[in-house]
Parts: sequence; C-alpha cells; structure tokens
Amino acid sequence: MRVVAVVLSYNGREDTLAALASLRGIETVVVDNGSTDGSTDAVEERFPEVELVRAGVNLGFAGGNNVGIRRALDRGAEWVLLVNNDAAVEPGILDALSAAAAARPDAGVLACKVLFADADRLWYAGAGFDPYLGRSRHDGFGGPDAPGEPGDTVRATGAGMAVSRAAIEVAGLLDEELFLYVEDLEWCLRIRAAGFAVVYVPEARVRHRVSAATGGAGSPTAAYYETRNMLSVVERFRPLPRGLTGVRRALVVAPRVLLALPRPASAWAALRGWRDYRRGRMGRRG
Repeated sequence: MRVVAVVLSYNGREDTLAALASLRGIETVVVDNGSTDGSTDAVEERFPEVELVRAGVNLGFAGGNNVGIRRALDRGAEWVLLVNNDAAVEPGILDALSAAAAARPDAGVLACKVLFADADRLWYAGAGFDPYLGRSRHDGFGGPDAPGEPGDTVRATGAGMAVSRAAIEVAGLLDEELFLYVEDLEWCLRIRAAGFAVVYVPEARVRHRVSAATGGAGSPTAAYYETRNMLSVVERFRPLPRGLTGVRRALVVAPRVLLALPRPASAWAALRGWRDYRRGRMGRRG
C-alpha cells in the first residue's frame, strides 16, 4: 500500500514544520497556498526530501489540497493521506491504515482518530450527519481518549483522512466551489454515493490544534464558510420541496447565528454566508 501524504500550508510556519516532522518517513507533498511568513523557505531548509509546490495564491482548502492530491497520484499513490498543517500524526499511522485497507477492500476513505493537540481528549472518533438540519456531530467529542473499534462512519475530517485512488477516480476531487469548510463532508458523501465505505480507524491517530489557520473555531471566517457551504451540501444531497426549502434554510442558519452572538462579527459573517448562498456566490469570499 503506497501512501503519499499531502499537507496544505497557509502561513503558520511552526505548525507546518511540526506537521512535517511527524510525517518523517512518509512520502509527503506540501502545497503552499501563498504563505507570507517564510513557510516555504523553512520547509525547503528543514525538509529537503519533501516535495514543495508553491501555489502562489490562496486556493482554499479544497483547491490547495487538490493540487497536492493530483501530484500524489502522479507519484503513484494508492492512497492519499490529507493532514492539516496544524495537525501532527502519531507513530504507527501507516501500519494502522494499511491494516484497515486490507481488512476493508470496500473502503474509499479511512478516517483517522483526531485528538486535541494539548490533551488526551477526543475531537473526532467518527461522525454522523443530519442532512435535514445541516448538523454534523463528532462522536465522542470532548470525551477521554479510548481505544475504540474500527467501523463504518458517515464522514471523515480533513484534519486526518486517507482517500483511495479508486475512490478519487470514480467520485472526483474536493469541490473547489466550497473553498473552505464542509468540503471534507461533501467529499465523503459523494464517495459513499459512489459505492465506497468510509471507515473509522481508531489506531490511526492525529493530534490537531483545531482551526488554527483560520482564527480558531467560531471565527468570522469559519462562521461564513461553514454556514454558506452547509446550505449548499444539504440542498445538494437532500433536496426538499420548494415550500420546505426556506424552512430548512432557517433551521440551518439560525443556530449558527445564535451560537455566534457573543462574537458579533461572527454572527454577521454567518448571515453574510446565508445571503451569498442565496445569491449563488460560491468560491472564495469576496
């Protein structure tokens, strides 16, 4: 099983270097999305064995990773392992992924267990998705780390997920219209619709600093893209009659605005995401 890791870098130099240090011994491609903090020079100096691709501009999570995925496939990857630049893999991840792929030949996605970087607490241990309300809850979120059992799940998270060449060839790449946030969910739903399984692999462990590159969870950037893109995904995968579409949009948007009220800029960003979706404005926020 040939695995090539893809790390997307957008500033956060020290995070990127830590991610690459954790991946030593794993063939890796780094795509830099127009960093301005010296990340590219630091990567070239510290990790000369890593292939560095300079995008020159911010292509978003989807566009930047797609550049890396294409390069990984060109290099002969059977599986592409996406790792956020604010995440670090733990030892043994390749063995865990290889064992899971052998045990589940129907798998198109292998979802890593993701823990908070600074505590033995779960951030992701599998996840469900309610397409009617646009809610995706991580199993075990905030709970103590525990061994867990491998098995089917609805979606992986882009912080740590491996996707097979076979699944990519059938289902395609990440959706660049989404730009940032929810694109990993949409990809998993599309891969499952193509007939592949998404399998949670608890022994493939990743530690994650959670939205470090976008200002943290709850930032205006996160609120905007998460709201806009979730509307796109639910309407794409669970279309409703016209009379119910507006009701569901309100059910998707209202909780996100209410949760953001302590941060008014984020609440307004969520509302702008709703507005832009209604106007058909996708891709990078203007």
